[in-house]
Amino acid sequence: MSELFDAVDALIASRSPLPPPAERRRLRQAHGLTLDEVATALQVRRATASGWESGKTEPRPPERDAYARMLKQLAQLYPADPNVATDTAVPESLAVPAVPASTRAEPAKARTEPTGPILEPASENIALRPAAVPRSAATTRPTSRRPPARTAAPAGSTDPRFENGPLAVIDVDADGQAHAYCVGGLVLDVPAKSVPALVDWTLREAKLGQPKLSGPGKDADPLLVLTESALERYGLPVALTDEERLAGRISEGHKVIRQLVRAEWKLTKRGFGPWARIYRPATGSERACVQLCIPSWNALDIRHWGEAAQLPPAELASVLGVYASRVMTPRGSTAVTGLELMTALHPPTRASEPDIEGKRHSEHNPGSLGKDPVDCAPCEAPDGHPLLKDLPRFHVRGPVEKLFEEAYDWARPMTDAECTLRHLVGIDVNMAFAAGANGLIVGLGESTHVKAPVFDPKLPGSWLVDLSHVDLSRVKVGKDKWVELDASLLPSPFTPKGERPEGPAWYATPTVAYAVELGYDVAPVEAYVRYENGRYLDGWYQRLRDAYLATMADLGVDADLAPADFIAAMDGYRGRDPELAIVVSAVKATVKGGLGKLRERPRGEGWRSGEPWRALSRPTWRPDIRAAVISRTRINLHRKIVKHAAFTGQYPIAVLSDCVVYAADGTSPLDFLPYRDGKPLPGGFKLGINPGLVKHEGTQSVLWGEEVRERFNAPDLNLARYIKDGTVTDVDNGE
Repeated sequence: MSELFDAVDALIASRSPLPPPAERRRLRQAHGLTLDEVATALQVRRATASGWESGKTEPRPPERDAYARMLKQLAQLYPADPNVATDTAVPESLAVPAVPASTRAEPAKARTEPTGPILEPASENIALRPAAVPRSAATTRPTSRRPPARTAAPAGSTDPRFENGPLAVIDVDADGQAHAYCVGGLVLDVPAKSVPALVDWTLREAKLGQPKLSGPGKDADPLLVLTESALERYGLPVALTDEERLAGRISEGHKVIRQLVRAEWKLTKRGFGPWARIYRPATGSERACVQLCIPSWNALDIRHWGEAAQLPPAELASVLGVYASRVMTPRGSTAVTGLELMTALHPPTRASEPDIEGKRHSEHNPGSLGKDPVDCAPCEAPDGHPLLKDLPRFHVRGPVEKLFEEAYDWARPMTDAECTLRHLVGIDVNMAFAAGANGLIVGLGESTHVKAPVFDPKLPGSWLVDLSHVDLSRVKVGKDKWVELDASLLPSPFTPKGERPEGPAWYATPTVAYAVELGYDVAPVEAYVRYENGRYLDGWYQRLRDAYLATMADLGVDADLAPADFIAAMDGYRGRDPELAIVVSAVKATVKGGLGKLRERPRGEGWRSGEPWRALSRPTWRPDIRAAVISRTRINLHRKIVKHAAFTGQYPIAVLSDCVVYAADGTSPLDFLPYRDGKPLPGGFKLGINPGLVKHEGTQSVLWGEEVRERFNAPDLNLARYIKDGTVTDVDNGE
């Protein structure tokens, strides 16, 4: 009989509510326990115990029973003070509810450097993401199961059409019941037995989606993430064959595609692949479209999403939900989403004012790229472009034919004085390309060819000009201040390899403007300029910046930290919450990938040189905008290098994209960055989390650098590529 009583007690304990997150932390600290001790006692990882305590995740049996027992005993030893109110609600600024972007609390706006924004640090006892909750018995209709610790959102803050959030992870339990794990811990029972039925259920009952980011824009379609068990339930392969992987889709004759055709659903041109879109043609303003994400088909690239594909359904929904609320609902890879974010913030068309009959019409949305693609200038066209089809076969275009604006890959041998120092210290620019996009004027329409133009630094375009006369041994660093530098120790700002140009070449506007800033005259031979222009990327930068800063603040790295505190906060920040660290990686990949998509190259498709490829049909295929951002990013970095050299006499050993390596006597950036009373060199490098500021990338010894270069017989080997962990495996490809 006692065994029966024990079983009943265990059953009751397994369903009894746990204390709210703040109380869990109070009880642990009251008894002097560390998270490591709790994790060891419960035989779980420290991160798991931390997640339970913060409310980010909820324990499941059998660990839940032991955790509840521990909290119950601690509560008996340390009862709560009845005079102290316990707020169990998640603050709106930190939770991830399904609310419109316009009403969700946003992080403090960042100021342009050198000053940074001030964000309130995230408290340890506040749940950054509401907890997942266990499923209950299946029903035939959607049933909400929200965490008891979370209060309802304030009236008017939730769009009733999307009250269950932007997305759901579909999983199937051992009993064969499908469940939709939504943002905020909500779980819905899914009655659908086929993919067409699943699409119907999503549009009619699931209440998934996200409000538009811009007035003339469109609401985001609901996103369903299918786990392996869900794939099996709906008749889809758990993994693609080699042939399907190369094609990027399952075959047109697959039974699921036949089911969709019979139900009059359509697929986009990319077919049923890792990011499939299933739709019916829109009727008026009503859209009928659902997007699928299939992690086991490599939808969540490990390079950008880390181990997200391996997370349990509730945790995966949480990670994607944070990204969706701060960036947008994923539309594909991080690169695709980065490009789609540009369009979502600047839709190509808008509704006109009513005509005399009171009707509105679609018209061009000012400040957007429009709905029709425009031709690039010949110098901006990548090799194989239709504009170049008349060039001789195997012709290699030189600087006078091709715009070549790329990131730095430069290094030099160390001087004797540098070899006497002990360490090589790398610093890395945060969100460098995002910072390069901020405030940048780019072309919106077609280019105009001009002969012998007068250079205008405010006019975006590509300029054929000779900058070989710019001498870095004497440059202007202020309004009227000239300084002498050792040009042999500096990369040229005009070429990615840091070599001094030998004659005329094509450059984007920011590069030519920098030559003027350094104190030299320029005389362009010709140019392709864009008179229709604007700061198209500002909103894109601001949203990605805010997403990055908010997530880093959640990880304990705030924008107002003192230099030494910032370096300490960055040390091991990923381990504090691996799931939020995934979001950080995805945000950064969204920046680089989105800019890369502006000059997307052919991807198979049977393409031949000189023929158009699919990406050319997009209005967002704009190699000139990509070139301008990269140009400005490289120039921003060179400007800081020059300011640093002029003030300290220190020169970089190597530069790779947004990483710079200096020789120093100490292991920290503070051992060579010229801070005075906590203030950085004006216009130089500043430690901080804001885009454009720098963080510590890594430190190795000078002996390591010399040994590596000697081993590979490469005195100019770019050590910035390996400075992070010192591992050098393949010099040729930089792995």
